[in-house]
Amino acid sequence: ALHGLSLTPLTMEGEKAPVYCICRKPDINCFMIGCDNCNEWFHGNCINLTEKMAKAIRQWYCLRCQDDNPSLEIKYRPKKSREKEAESQRESERNFERQNSTPDYKSEKRCGSNVKRSARMCGECEPCLRTEDCATCDFCKDMKKFGGPNKIRQKCRFRQCDVRARKESRRHKPKQKHKDKLRHNNKGDARDGGGQRQCLGPSCVEAARANSKYCSEECGIKLAANRIFEILPQRIQQWQQSPCVAEEQGKKQLERIRRDQQNARIRLTDMEKRFHELEGIIAKAKQQVVQQDEEANEGDNEETDLLIFCVSCSHPINPKVALRHMERCYAKYESQTSFGSMYPTKIEGATRLFCDLYNPQSKTYCKRLQVLCPEHSRDPKVPRDEVCGCPLVRNVFEVTGEHCRVSKRKCNKHYNWEKLRRAEVDLERVRVWYKLDELFEQERNMRTAMTNRAGLLALMLHQTIQHDPLTTDLRCNKDR
Repeated sequence: ALHGLSLTPLTMEGEKAPVYCICRKPDINCFMIGCDNCNEWFHGNCINLTEKMAKAIRQWYCLRCQDDNPSLEIKYRPKKSREKEAESQRESERNFERQNSTPDYKSEKRCGSNVKRSARMCGECEPCLRTEDCATCDFCKDMKKFGGPNKIRQKCRFRQCDVRARKESRRHKPKQKHKDKLRHNNKGDARDGGGQRQCLGPSCVEAARANSKYCSEECGIKLAANRIFEILPQRIQQWQQSPCVAEEQGKKQLERIRRDQQNARIRLTDMEKRFHELEGIIAKAKQQVVQQDEEANEGDNEETDLLIFCVSCSHPINPKVALRHMERCYAKYESQTSFGSMYPTKIEGATRLFCDLYNPQSKTYCKRLQVLCPEHSRDPKVPRDEVCGCPLVRNVFEVTGEHCRVSKRKCNKHYNWEKLRRAEVDLERVRVWYKLDELFEQERNMRTAMTNRAGLLALMLHQTIQHDPLTTDLRCNKDR
């Protein structure tokens, strides 16, 4: 049975359109069915026949033909053949719509898996006609038949329709048509070479690897080496033609850093001398004999009602023992806090700087000065016959060469003078070491910057442009 949507034929002016059916009216762009005997067309509405009903009919005859020849009977298709015919009909309609109108990708996406594979391919380009996978692209390597995990779930790159790819790219990226054409040309070149593009390595005729421009890493390295040999000599010549302002400033900065390092080393040597001189003075003072006369102890037995409040605990105390009491209060509160680091102190030639006692609970090393650490060191017990030994001065700064010969237990004027002098020297040594370490870091950074300034990567990426052809010195008058 012939049925379907027929188009009304165009007629010249003054001519009438042909008429059909029992109603003798022209085609009105509705469903019509044709008689297999007289080839006359009938409107489905006039004979009470729908398009769905007509799909199950193999041969159809009109009433007039059946009256003339009673042997003519309408024949129907089996169910399977009807499904195949319906599928082929739908396929032909889709092809017709694709050729005569712009495809609706939204509806196609909305249908999902219901859209057949043929609807996603034009069936005419070379990828559509290809029947075998290349087994080399990333999509093929992802397939299970090639041992992949099947996560991407895409067909071979060389079997993807070019026509659909161009339409999709024009729809989503209308401003990049030249990129689509370039990609299409690259695919064509690759297929002409047996499915893969040629390696870009120098004098190499092998095929490139998937997702790469080279057949191996050696070809890429050779090409990069050729580019370096071609560009680098010219850049080195440009570098040598004019003096670098930053290079000269870096040299001046290095000279200043070296002078500061030399001064710091001299200062550190002086502090080391002071350290040993102080130890000698303390050892010499301990050899003095305690003076037991009345002059040395005058004023010790004087009674006074004056009281001093401690700066740490705020308790009133006698002025005679105020210094001792304040020192103990300070050590008491200081021991309740900790100053630690995860790393021990490693300074060559430095003795008795930090406590560096390891605490297994906090896994840190104590970083207090060793002579002032109240948490891990205690002052030794003073014997009765030990002299104070503090060097005496006149007018604050003028050394007399004499030492205090009062018993250390009774001397309140020079309490813990050795401890304070040692802490003063050690603290100054620590400051010099910190300064020296900072200068070393500055020198390292400056040397790294100067090395990278004329390195291979810097010369390849940067270029100095001389706008004045009469001179090669780009420095200003101030820098010359």
